[in-house]
Amino acid sequence: MSDRTTGSAPRRIFIDKQSPKAFHALVQTSEAVRVTAADAGLDRTTVELINLRVSQLNGCAYCLEVHTKAALRAGESPRRLGVLAAWRDTEVFTEQERAALALAEATTDPTDADAQESAYEGARQILSEDQISAAIWVAVTINAFNRVSILSKHPVPPAHEG
Repeated sequence: MSDRTTGSAPRRIFIDKQSPKAFHALVQTSEAVRVTAADAGLDRTTVELINLRVSQLNGCAYCLEVHTKAALRAGESPRRLGVLAAWRDTEVFTEQERAALALAEATTDPTDADAQESAYEGARQILSEDQISAAIWVAVTINAFNRVSILSKHPVPPAHEG
């Protein structure tokens, strides 16, 4: 079906704008999760690594843009961001970050029970219970934001040259 005014395919509904109360509740959840993560001892770069890895797995371009900028502001290096998709094949991430990333992947694809158990058991060796809970909450929250952006087709603004 085409848009009657332009003849092009209709835009997706930006569900965050269409249902602002629901989106605001998600934002509030995200803010609570950010505090929970900080209180548990997960630093901002670890939180952003989780946000980015989950967004990579989900293919959410908008969230990748947002959280790459946030990670860089938090002090993350371009080098580590460049290898994040292959984090298991590098030595540039700490044990804590690796445990959090494994939990994030298991949260994003909960259908692989063996991987989920492995991630959880590995995390228990390195992270506190509060950190495990916080890492999972970060992954749950970014998964929700990914779905909002993917289903709304939130655009990534073009790069400004110059």
